[in-house]
Amino acid sequence: MARNKIADLNDHLFAQLERLNDEEISDESLEKEISKAKAISGIANQIINANKLTLEAVKLVSRGDIGKTEIPDNFGVKAIS
Repeated sequence: MARNKIADLNDHLFAQLERLNDEEISDESLEKEISKAKAISGIANQIINANKLTLEAVKLVSRGDIGKTEIPDNFGVKAIS
């Protein structure tokens, strides 16, 4: 199981941006990087949306709108007291 953090996602996104911005990249390599960038962007959006959902759950629990037991164990919200 991956142990990546949101900060790692930022690092990956900026690294991809740097590869796309390389002035010396060949047209063929640029096309490959554009394809990779689209895939990375799609995955990044899914990760961001999942984290937004987790944050919303944390907010609901912290406000008392829902109980921690109402959130599935695999949701990643165990740290709420």
